[in-house]
Amino acid sequence: MRKLRVVRADPAGNITLFVLTPVGKAECAAVAAQLMAIRELQAEQVGFIFPNGHMEMEAGEFCGNASRAYGFLLAKQQGLAGCRSMQLSVSGCDHPITVKVDMDAGTAEAEMPLPKFVRPVDAPATGTLVHLGGIAHLVVQDVPPSREFFAQAEPLFAADPALDAYGVCFVEGDRMTPLVKVPEAGTLVFEGSCGSGTLACAVAMSQGREGIFSVSLRQPAGTVNASVTRQDGAVIAASIGGPVTLSEPFEVTI
Repeated sequence: MRKLRVVRADPAGNITLFVLTPVGKAECAAVAAQLMAIRELQAEQVGFIFPNGHMEMEAGEFCGNASRAYGFLLAKQQGLAGCRSMQLSVSGCDHPITVKVDMDAGTAEAEMPLPKFVRPVDAPATGTLVHLGGIAHLVVQDVPPSREFFAQAEPLFAADPALDAYGVCFVEGDRMTPLVKVPEAGTLVFEGSCGSGTLACAVAMSQGREGIFSVSLRQPAGTVNASVTRQDGAVIAASIGGPVTLSEPFEVTI
């Protein structure tokens, strides 16, 4: 038996457990699987806070929602108020990212990685594949969300062994349903919301535009905002934002 001190974060419904008790990097995926198996916690993903302040996701992937929730957690721990900006070390990103929090409004905005590439696909449906480095998403319009469609789309990601996670974003109007797989953790989850998926949708929707493009997408458990800036067709800046709530730290036995 092992006792862990955790915080349950809710960044727009994308329920994330932050493990405050030190856990070795090699153990993260196994510990995350045990925590996510506890139904009462209703967790979709797990982030581990290392003693040096680095935040590591369960399989080493980048997660925008977890990153902005981590910034909010740090600001709360430090007793900060109002609007603050901080630089954070998080998994799946080769440089510190900027997270801006508004403690009065209860929101946080995170810098996001720029697309490695964007390309159209025509099977298993017409859509746009957006590769963000450690995670990639297929954005499709007016396709009913299903694990069956995900299975048909999965070969699109299989060619890239460097992916830590990948998903399909099912878009209908201003609604988006994200289905995300983390192979190392053995999870395939219809997430309450997905930050990288929201960004992928913004990238897909902004094609052919110049300047700043912003969109708010309603997802099963909350709304996430995404903004991309394009110059000469290329995405040169990107961020996601939205509400964050946190529990008080509590103990879990696994």
